[in-house]
Amino acid sequence: QVRLVESGGASVQAGGSLRLSCVASGDISRLCMAWFRQAPGREREAVAVIYMGGGSEYLPAPTKGRFTLLQDNAKTTLYLGMYRLKPEDTGMYYCAAGLPNGDGCSFVKQQYTNWGQGTQVTVSS
Repeated sequence: QVRLVESGGASVQAGGSLRLSCVASGDISRLCMAWFRQAPGREREAVAVIYMGGGSEYLPAPTKGRFTLLQDNAKTTLYLGMYRLKPEDTGMYYCAAGLPNGDGCSFVKQQYTNWGQGTQVTVSS
């Protein structure tokens, strides 16, 4: 069982930047790690995904080119760098971990079995 703790959420102006942190207790070196967000009344959606055993990050269209993932050398912390933030980026951001499947690491939330408690990001116009 992996325990995940997020931090770094804040209120910012549109166009600003934030870096969220996800500290993991347990071995995540062979897991898929992802950041999801959920706005009120909307489905939880993936914003960035990576296989911790090596490989590129994957981002969906709404965040591609603005968000990026960074790891520490010990592979215990996963950061989400968010740039050129928009009001539609507002939501609760969650870190998640899961096993890779035949398709590797996906944007599908059901693949992720371990979740943090979330950290709130609010972007004002």
